[in-house]
Amino acid sequence: MRDANEANARNSRVRVTVDGHVLELPEGSTVAAALASHAGITGTRTSISGMPRTALCGMGVCHECRVTIDGFAHALACQTLCRDGQTIETTGPRTRR
Repeated sequence: MRDANEANARNSRVRVTVDGHVLELPEGSTVAAALASHAGITGTRTSISGMPRTALCGMGVCHECRVTIDGFAHALACQTLCRDGQTIETTGPRTRR
């Protein structure tokens, strides 16, 4: 029974909404990983000069990956794990791959 429970845990998925699009991804994914690999978002916000900004350091130091999560602005996408039902909003370019 333990092996079956471990397999289910490895295959657990969560659903999040990114800029109005519902995504399903592996449990334990960071918001930054979801944006990069599943949503194809090339930037999470824009600078004052209009340049796209996105995750740079991946460890919460640069603050370039800030997004709004469940209504709370300036959350660090690289440091936040996705939760089922989460709503993520970016203010950056919506370019998709």
